[in-house]
Amino acid sequence: MVNETSLPAEVQIAWEAYLAMSGSKTEYFGLLQELDQKYRVGGAPSIAENLHLEKLLKAHDRKVAAFNDAMNNVTDKKARELLLAKLAGVAAGPAGR
Repeated sequence: MVNETSLPAEVQIAWEAYLAMSGSKTEYFGLLQELDQKYRVGGAPSIAENLHLEKLLKAHDRKVAAFNDAMNNVTDKKARELLLAKLAGVAAGPAGR
C-alpha cells in the first residue's frame, strides 16, 4: 500500500475527499439503522430525528460532490492509477491491502 505522505497533491486531496465521503456515509447509515431499530416495533421518527437525518444526507451529498470534483482534478494517468489502486485496496478490505 502506498504511504499517504508520498502521494501527489491532487491524489492526496482526492483520497482525503474519499475518506470524508466514506465517513459521512457511515454516519448517515448508522443513524438510519439506529432509527430503524428504535421504531421497528412501531412509532415513527420525530421531526428532530428526521431533520438530523436530512442534515446528514445533505452533508454526504456535498462530500460526494467534493470527491467527484477531486477525482476530476486527477488528470495525470499515473496519478489516477495510483488513486484507483488505493480505492481498490479499500474496497477489497484488509485482505486486499
